[in-house]
Amino acid sequence: MTRIIPSIWCNDTADDMAALYTDSFPDARVVDSSRYPTEGLLDFQQPFAGKTLTIDLEIGGTRINLINGGPGVDPNPSISFVLNFQPASDPQAREHLDALWALLSDGGTVLMPLDEYPYSARYGWLQDRFGVSWQFMLTRPDADARPFVVPSLMFSDENARLAEPALQTYVALFPDSHRGTTARYPEDAEEGVAGSLMYADALVAGTWLAAMDAPTPQGRTFDIAVSLIATCADQDEIDRLWSVLSRYPDAEQCGWCRDAFGVSWQIVPENMDALLKHPGAFDALMQMGRIIIADLVTPDA
Repeated sequence: MTRIIPSIWCNDTADDMAALYTDSFPDARVVDSSRYPTEGLLDFQQPFAGKTLTIDLEIGGTRINLINGGPGVDPNPSISFVLNFQPASDPQAREHLDALWALLSDGGTVLMPLDEYPYSARYGWLQDRFGVSWQFMLTRPDADARPFVVPSLMFSDENARLAEPALQTYVALFPDSHRGTTARYPEDAEEGVAGSLMYADALVAGTWLAAMDAPTPQGRTFDIAVSLIATCADQDEIDRLWSVLSRYPDAEQCGWCRDAFGVSWQIVPENMDALLKHPGAFDALMQMGRIIIADLVTPDA
């Protein structure tokens, strides 16, 4: 079954990021990693030869991929990670929230100070020292249960007011998906367009995703700094997802594409690491847009 995993582009900082997160989150662990080959690299990848390519973390049961790439790609708040501290399951949720805030805010930037807000008795939004955005949420005791970590997409600027059609598309595209909470901007909202999504979430291929329409222009929107990996069982599933999600030919490379709502995806076979161990497979991947599994297994055929 297809699985969705958020992926963070790292400017040769994947090892340092993994260390920060495994040290800061009490239940974080490294579950997988891979390294760049020493041959077949593009020019900009040459400095990475033999170094860390990817690290997969698990934080609170949610898998997050870190990928080492070149410079000039920095995360921004258009895709953040909501951290749900739930008093219903953790009597010390507030204390745990404050402790983690102190760790991740060190060297970072506070976007919304830790305080009481209409939607949460304790909430804050920050970018950590690597630019990754985290929203800290003390949930209501009667709130519907959600995973500790939920990727959140904020639609703004050229992608403004696309949260609703994006969620509709994702739920329809992936089996075993359904909508969860939906809250819209009211008619008398001081900011935001009435009727657009103030907040919504959906279970998409087993992963909870949140979405919102930004109330004001943000100056930056989605890019490859944070993408969504869709792992596929076979070529047919790769082709099916690619036919819907890839809408910008100039963004197609190595299984990466960009959808109609601006979000970047990596559509890859679930056994990608094993496939890349075939001789010449990494070099073949560098020449691809949509991944052709057969050409990774026999790249010289």
